[in-house]
Amino acid sequence: MSKVPNKIYLTENELPTAFLNVRAFMKTDHAPMLNPATGKPMNPEDLYPVFCEELCKQELDRTTEYMDIPGEVMDYYRTYRPSPLIRAYNLEKALGTPAKIYYKFEGGNTSGSHKLNSAAAQVYYAKKQGITSLTTETGAGQWGTALAMAAAHFGIDLTVYMVKASYNAKPYRKEVIETFGAKIIPSPSDTTQIGQKILNDNPGTGGSLGCAISEAVEKAVTGENTRYVLGSVLNQVLLHQSIIGLETKAAADKYDIFPDIVIGCAGGGSNLGGLMSAYMRDRLEGKKSPKFIAVEPTSCPSLTRGKFAYDFCDTGRVTPLAKMYTLGCEFMPAPEHSGGLRYHGMSPILSELYHDGFIDEARAVKQTDVFAAAIDFAKAEGILPAPESSHAIRATIDEALKCKETGEKKTIIFGLTGTGYFDLAAYAEYRSGNMSSDIPSDEDLQRGFNSLPKIEG
Repeated sequence: MSKVPNKIYLTENELPTAFLNVRAFMKTDHAPMLNPATGKPMNPEDLYPVFCEELCKQELDRTTEYMDIPGEVMDYYRTYRPSPLIRAYNLEKALGTPAKIYYKFEGGNTSGSHKLNSAAAQVYYAKKQGITSLTTETGAGQWGTALAMAAAHFGIDLTVYMVKASYNAKPYRKEVIETFGAKIIPSPSDTTQIGQKILNDNPGTGGSLGCAISEAVEKAVTGENTRYVLGSVLNQVLLHQSIIGLETKAAADKYDIFPDIVIGCAGGGSNLGGLMSAYMRDRLEGKKSPKFIAVEPTSCPSLTRGKFAYDFCDTGRVTPLAKMYTLGCEFMPAPEHSGGLRYHGMSPILSELYHDGFIDEARAVKQTDVFAAAIDFAKAEGILPAPESSHAIRATIDEALKCKETGEKKTIIFGLTGTGYFDLAAYAEYRSGNMSSDIPSDEDLQRGFNSLPKIEG
């Protein structure tokens, strides 16, 4: 077989034309979302005041294996997709490892990440329904940027609530989001009743994704012809992000590449869920499949130290209840630089897959170790990675170094879902030696667990 090229591309004609619904292949369906008012399983009509109707149907669909991608969404995808599967030859050389390392690079658009895949779909469905305004939250700012891009493309107004710690650390995210015509507000804020309460209860807080979600939902349900959209966690988001995994497998198959390990960072689940989708389908069907590793920050360790329980998806307790690995909706993570991973819970789909053993391993890594890996990767591969994706890089390097010790020639694929050009302050903090890593104590976690709702039965 000829040498694998540095970049493996699909043509536009080879783009997947349907999303893959991993939930339809699962041996055990995840527990139903519960209506916070009644405690009973949600139906689509319960969600209509918050989400547009098509997204409500996608959220609750557990039987449709593939869903066609609308033509207008496909047209938009063609402006930046397909994305390359890249062989990390230089990183392999720098590590002196016999492992073969590949990464699916999703940073080739202005948002700098994979988030545009779901943003385009969600805004399209809202536009088709006649919705004129959307609200959302964002952590690191990649989702907010992606949604601003999609909203500008399809012509819908957008308000973004950005976690205050990230808003202050990344001022140029605000400029990009506003350049595309969206409004951005640091969260928690005094623009909502929930935000005012959070500020009163936690003066000086840097906020969290849970806080920002609460504010965005309140804004949506009190606004005129307005709906809320979310960038991770939900089934509909993992559905849209399946295009990453479908492309990855199609590109790998061109050169008979089969991964021994697939690695993704895990905050809410959109990255890992998308990357592993096609390979997870194979595992659920009993076919050959790789080992799956989820990597999260020690500061927000929902999979490695959380509880598998029903919890609210937001801090203000206005969203449905989902059964997931969670630290408690009132858990406030330290304001570390991986803003996109600072969420108290994990996707219900990924939570159930992890609970049932289909995701093989979850590991938590320290912020300082993440940035060390990010710099090693940047020097070797010439791409400055986002802190979130650098969690996957850390685990990939660790696995490659194990291969160096054992002589095994394992094939590793990881997801590089974002670029770090808005994170230069974080890189400067690391290089100056002033960066620390937060590891919450058992007592810190217990305060979050104390906020878990009591669910009968």
